[in-house]
Amino acid sequence: MARWDPNARERLERAALELFVQQGYDRTTVAEIAERAGLAKSTFFRHFADKREVLSGGDALVRLLTDAVAATPPGAGPRQAVEAALAAAGERAFTAERHGAVRERQQVVAANPELTERELLKREALATALTAALRERGTPDPAAGLTAELALLALRTALATWTARPGQDFTALALAELTALCEAATAL
Repeated sequence: MARWDPNARERLERAALELFVQQGYDRTTVAEIAERAGLAKSTFFRHFADKREVLSGGDALVRLLTDAVAATPPGAGPRQAVEAALAAAGERAFTAERHGAVRERQQVVAANPELTERELLKREALATALTAALRERGTPDPAAGLTAELALLALRTALATWTARPGQDFTALALAELTALCEAATAL
C-alpha cells in the first residue's frame, strides 16, 4: 500500500495484531509494524505513544459506552442505561466481523504480563468513566458505581464466552449476564 492511503491507524492496528500473533509481542518492533502497514515509523508514533498502545483502541470503548449511557432517554433508569451501553458495544465493537481480531487481541494480551497489567488499568478507567456517566444522568452513589461495575463484569464475562464460541450474539450474551448478575445482587 502507498504511504498516503487512508486509514493509517486501522492499518497499523491490523499489522500489529498480525505480527504479535505470528512472532509474539516481545519480538515485534514498531519498525516492523509500520513496514507491514506500508507506513513510515514516524507515522506509527503520530498515532500511538508506543507498541502497547496499538492494542488498546484508545478511548473508543469508553466513548462508545458513555455516549450510549448519555443518549438513553431521560426517564430510563441506570439498568436501562447500561443495557444500552452493552447493546452499543455489541453493535459496534464486538460484531461477528470483528470476532477473529478481538479473539486474537485477547490471546496476545493474556500471553503478556505487561499488557495484562495495562488492561487492568484500562478496566479501572472504564469503570470510572461509566460511573461518571451514570452520575451525570442523576444516578446517585453507590448505585452509580455498583451499576457500572455490574455492567463491566457482564461485559467481561460475555466477552470471554463470545471469544471462545464464534457465532454467538455478543449483545444477547452481555444482557443475559447483566440480568443474572442483577438477580444475584438482589438475592444477597
